[in-house]
Amino acid sequence: MTDLSRVSAWIDGYVRAWNSNDPAHIGALFAEDADYYTAPFDPPWHGRGQIVSRWLENKDEPGETTFEWSPLSVTGEVAIVQGTTAYPDRSYSNLWVIRLDADGRCREFTEWWMECPPA
Repeated sequence: MTDLSRVSAWIDGYVRAWNSNDPAHIGALFAEDADYYTAPFDPPWHGRGQIVSRWLENKDEPGETTFEWSPLSVTGEVAIVQGTTAYPDRSYSNLWVIRLDADGRCREFTEWWMECPPA
């Protein structure tokens, strides 16, 4: 069951993992057989182990980013959130589709991101 409080808690955990790159923080976010889609036509990272491994291969440095978000839609099955990721030299507009399991872990995550034009 997905609701705004569970989505908020999950995103707080995601940002914590993003800023720590701690494999335990990353792994705690995802169900054992989760799928993490990083691009529309690429196969997902599948399973907690691969998600942690691929995350760490593509990691940002701790504290390098800030992330602000707002919910677009939250139903019992899925949450869609819009966010902005800011780096010191660039920023991205994000759209995330999050499907949580009964334990609050993500079973399917899809992200779309686009670089924002320079200010």
